[in-house]
Amino acid sequence: MASTPSGTHGGMADFNIHHGFIEALIRGMRSSFLADSDYHHITQCETLEDVKLNMSETDYADAVSDLTVLTPSGLQSAAINKLVTEFKYVRTQAVEPLATFLDFITYEYMIENIMLLLKGALSGRDINELLAQCHPLGMFKESTMRSIPTFEANAKGFADLYQTVLVDTPVGPYFAMFLQESSNAMGGEVRNVIEEVEIEIIKSSLIKYWIEDFYQYVQKLGGETAEIMGDILMVRADTNAINITLNSFGTPLNEPVMRTSDRKRLYPAVGHLYPAGTHMLADVSTEEELGKVLDLFPQYTSIWSVHAAEAEMSIDDAFYERDVQALELAFESQMHFGCFYAYVKLKEQEIRNLVWITECILQAQKDEINKFVPVFSSHAPWRSSTKAR
Repeated sequence: MASTPSGTHGGMADFNIHHGFIEALIRGMRSSFLADSDYHHITQCETLEDVKLNMSETDYADAVSDLTVLTPSGLQSAAINKLVTEFKYVRTQAVEPLATFLDFITYEYMIENIMLLLKGALSGRDINELLAQCHPLGMFKESTMRSIPTFEANAKGFADLYQTVLVDTPVGPYFAMFLQESSNAMGGEVRNVIEEVEIEIIKSSLIKYWIEDFYQYVQKLGGETAEIMGDILMVRADTNAINITLNSFGTPLNEPVMRTSDRKRLYPAVGHLYPAGTHMLADVSTEEELGKVLDLFPQYTSIWSVHAAEAEMSIDDAFYERDVQALELAFESQMHFGCFYAYVKLKEQEIRNLVWITECILQAQKDEINKFVPVFSSHAPWRSSTKAR
């Protein structure tokens, strides 16, 4: 867990003294996002070679120049590495408490990497293949990464994994919390927990602890950071709760006993839905019942209506669109840390867009090519509706 920051960080008095340069840097990096014209040119391409040529005129020029042949996976890897390089540079310039805030961003990727390695180890996949799929922002020392999948698939092996490897990682406290909570619920020993619980449930629990911990940290920071970043994390918590509920249908987690015990424990204890909404979600057993609960929360009614109508936009895309709007708004105010988180997440959305476009070109699915969520677009639905008013 992070130490408690002293003072309020987000105000005119001293913010620029400590964080002015690095905030100016991240705001300058905003200009690196693809413009509407860039998307227009890329979506008109007939081949991936044409895409590479068009991207040579964007901020991704150096990233794609090293690719002999452009592929969706190759472009994704190059774009992520570019983002990681930028993030690490920003991190080296940061002082406390911004440094810890930036570290919190990386914890999510650490959790995902550990879960990927655990899941891969259980299925007997090659360690080098697994390491290649790990996100660069969540990497530990190579020796640590390689040791995670080497445990024996039994109770003692899982206990050794936690005690000798995971406990020393930055996300170790989250594992400790999960193991303790699960062992209490099961009435068994900690060493048996990982063996008896599905990997995805472990991952959802760890992400829950991370969201709650991150939220508490930004609230202690105070100022604009607490307000803007706090709201972003509350929405993230609600998104997790809704997705956990939706994905549980047709699985053991939707059984009456499991709904009020195991599934309810996966809901973050923060968010606009918490506590009344998450309490109601614990009793939901069908999509219709889920829709009735979300109708009570105006901010999620429109997103659910997209899913219920089986429209061309999936519920994930509806969440992405709503997230992009909130993250873009983080750049509209100053003297807060929210823009650093927003930059990383908006870049991830831009990378998803590029992968989608290149996949559509590769598979000759040009009719589907515009089904992405652009970033800082003047044609964004929420900007269009604002202009209309």
